[in-house]
Amino acid sequence: TKQSSSARSDIRNCTTSPPFLPPTVTDTSAQLNALRQRMQFYNISAYIIPATDAHMSEYIAERDARLAWISGFTGSAGTGVVTTKKAALWTDSRYWTQAERQMDCNWELQKIVWTDSIGEWLLQEIPADENIGLDPFLFSIDLWNSYAHVLQGSSRTLVPIEDNLVDLVWGSQRPPLPTSEIYLLPETFTGSTWQEKVSGIRSQMEQHSRSPTAVLLSALEETAWLFNLRGDDILYNPVFYSYALLTTSDISLFVDRNRLSAEALQSLSALCPGPLCVQVEEYNQVRASVQAYAQGDVRVWIGTEYTTYGLYGVIPQDKLVESSYSPVMTTKAVKNTKEQVLLKAAHVRDAVAMIQYLLWLEKNVPKGSVDEFSGARYVDKLRREKEHCRGASFETISASGLNAALAHYSPSNVSSRKLSVDEMYLLDSGGQYLCVWPGLIFVLPRSVPTKTALTMSRNRQTMVVTLSRLPPGWRVVEAFARQALWKVGLNYGHGTGHGIGNFLSVHEWPVGFQSNNVPLVKGMFTSIEPGYYQEGEFGIRIEDVALVVEAQTKAYLTFEVVSLVPYDRNLIDISFLSEDQYLNTYYETIHQRVGPELQRRQLEEEYEWLRRNTQPFSRGTLVATSLGTLAITSLVSTLLPDRQT
Repeated sequence: TKQSSSARSDIRNCTTSPPFLPPTVTDTSAQLNALRQRMQFYNISAYIIPATDAHMSEYIAERDARLAWISGFTGSAGTGVVTTKKAALWTDSRYWTQAERQMDCNWELQKIVWTDSIGEWLLQEIPADENIGLDPFLFSIDLWNSYAHVLQGSSRTLVPIEDNLVDLVWGSQRPPLPTSEIYLLPETFTGSTWQEKVSGIRSQMEQHSRSPTAVLLSALEETAWLFNLRGDDILYNPVFYSYALLTTSDISLFVDRNRLSAEALQSLSALCPGPLCVQVEEYNQVRASVQAYAQGDVRVWIGTEYTTYGLYGVIPQDKLVESSYSPVMTTKAVKNTKEQVLLKAAHVRDAVAMIQYLLWLEKNVPKGSVDEFSGARYVDKLRREKEHCRGASFETISASGLNAALAHYSPSNVSSRKLSVDEMYLLDSGGQYLCVWPGLIFVLPRSVPTKTALTMSRNRQTMVVTLSRLPPGWRVVEAFARQALWKVGLNYGHGTGHGIGNFLSVHEWPVGFQSNNVPLVKGMFTSIEPGYYQEGEFGIRIEDVALVVEAQTKAYLTFEVVSLVPYDRNLIDISFLSEDQYLNTYYETIHQRVGPELQRRQLEEEYEWLRRNTQPFSRGTLVATSLGTLAITSLVSTLLPDRQT
């Protein structure tokens, strides 16, 4: 029987006296008291704390985890607001349960996640004529403007405070700056030299209607991609602290010079002096350098989603060329032919690791010898053994039973549930390969023959969303992916897809299916990841990676799925599948591409597992004419009261 949230022992209960706090909660009283003293000194009544860094990164280094330090909440998306009397956290539905597990009763959880809702809360909590403070180097131009719009005319003032107040309170306990080497990515794995990339961006500058003379790069992915450099400043993300200013005649890279490898330095200076010579300047000099450059007869192209308000403020308004994303951000989203080949090859290697893991689960889960943490460690180990793999691309989500209802749950060696044949198991796992990141290719219990899976399949509706073609420039695919769930009054609280980085970040914007993403074009890779989460019981998600390609009708686009792990047959009710589905063709493709690799590695037991789990379904209507005609194919198994719902 599902427990009510107030009766559960794994989340806080602030309604009792004394309140119930699980061991996963962080006591934040001392941090909040110290922060409020700083707020009083700066004469502000509220302080806004985002879960990002000065580069608007989704995943951040430990030294930038200010929201986690002040609140205890470690999710990758959230905003905290501290007033003189209250503390509140806003996050989306992926993290609601996690927040209740991690925050003490000093904090309120707000479940409405729009920026307007934070502004409206501030209007209620902060009296007129008082100040609201924030760090201008932790808010993008777009985000700053959204707050300003809500507060406009309210007699409440947004005050930029360059001294980050959380950092001042954190003090010497704050983790230090990274010192590891920044290295050159071999040309074998890029497909383009950095000089070719710079020339391409300069061509876009020339073709722009306002003829910008410079592009300012703030996102860490931008500088890493442009110069074919990589680092490890952020766990799982091979990036490094940096900015770049690319003009029509000069290039400045703002980074700790001492961290650049000899090979990297040689690459950057090989054509010095000249327009393809990179001048290396100190990381913390970017603001002064941009301000000095902006004094001339220039126009600076910025992306408002990633440029901070602090940098934006030193460029005169009449010298700004603004777009949501810089030309580097949109250009790197389209993979060249070599990158596409490498990504597909990485998926074959990664499929081998996943099949090894699934076979291992089949053998060991019935023995009771696997828990969430040991499972996560083992799949990471299998992946690291593969050629060109540099480890996981994010912290592995290994969740059993009710923990799977937390979309971004990760186990620890302190609290980890046993995997059982009586519960659903969700694994969301990806690898960073030197060539490209292969994506999240195994989620859901795709082949663990659990009793629960067999039982649930009888009252489970299999929903498959298929969109055969997309007109070029079409953006809003999100609604089509959700239609099958919406028809029965269900939904999920995360996006349906995101871009895939080329040995970069696990989530590569601006690619995706929502209205604020850029239009899909040929050569982009995206995940396709619908799901369903029943709080306190289970969670499921299927996340495949697909390449945007031309359809047979040349004026249209479609998707080619490149993930190569079969779905769990026990959870598929083929009577719900429509005639245009592609499962048999997909399974044949998996067998043809992964089978030879398993045999080459002499993994005969794994090959037999693959043969068994890619057998065609008996209903002939499942056979599609071609895998290439697939645009969006996602399988979501949803627990429903009965088939009539």
